[in-house]
Amino acid sequence: MALKLPDDVEPLPEINIVPMIDVIFAVLAFLIMSSLFLTRSEQLAVNLPEADSAIAQIQSQIIISLTPQGQLAVDGIAIAPEELVDTVSAQVTVSNRQNVRPILIVSADQKTDHGDVVALMDQLQGLEGIGGLAIATRPPEE
Repeated sequence: MALKLPDDVEPLPEINIVPMIDVIFAVLAFLIMSSLFLTRSEQLAVNLPEADSAIAQIQSQIIISLTPQGQLAVDGIAIAPEELVDTVSAQVTVSNRQNVRPILIVSADQKTDHGDVVALMDQLQGLEGIGGLAIATRPPEE
């Protein structure tokens, strides 16, 4: 008596990885998009000088960033130097309508020329309705 083998051969099991790759790419896209919203992009990248007497300001603020190359940004939005007074003045006017006198904070890189910082502060000092003018610093590293 001979052993009879079946005529139809069962197909070999296979693993379809295409849906798994789709899911991985979807998760990767989600992580990339969510990480973009977690980064702090409020200003130009400046390296602040250190100061022992640095005090955090709690009132309404308008931050003016200045790089050593002369690039300007107001609250993280890049502007041309000739637009500075008009842009800041418009923001001060909006704050004043809410009965708030904002503090203008100059966030200048420590390598920025002293004359550029003084010229910037001189332009801002003449604006009406501001609550003060300050220079951003960071506490010394210990």
